[in-house]
Amino acid sequence: MNDLSQSVIFGRGPENTAYAQFFVGQSYLNMISLEQVVIGNVTFEPGCRNNWHIHRAKSGGGQILLVTGGRGWYQEEGKPARELHAGDVVHIPAGVKHWHGAAKDSWFVHLAVEVPGEGTGNEWLEPVSDEEYDKLP
Repeated sequence: MNDLSQSVIFGRGPENTAYAQFFVGQSYLNMISLEQVVIGNVTFEPGCRNNWHIHRAKSGGGQILLVTGGRGWYQEEGKPARELHAGDVVHIPAGVKHWHGAAKDSWFVHLAVEVPGEGTGNEWLEPVSDEEYDKLP
């Protein structure tokens, strides 16, 4: 098992209790920036993933994921899941239903960069089912 219990670049941070209700499994959150552009370092234990969600915005908005370690997944509704590794970048436009998280056998770490916009916010939806997730290698 790939053990990235600490991010290679930024510290893991405390347990992500503020958003725990929107995750299956344990994640950790270290807020890197709260000024100008919000950036969080998110660490997922093996098997951890967030619920389906949508980044809403009147204009602009969305999110960029900068993968810094481990192996994980990103999936948009209606599309196949994309395997992610350190160095991968994911651009998530506002209004796109998606989820992201760790592979079953690996820790996963990414920087979540909130794209500035007007009227931005997250809409948290249903969990990714075990049936869907278990189909991934």
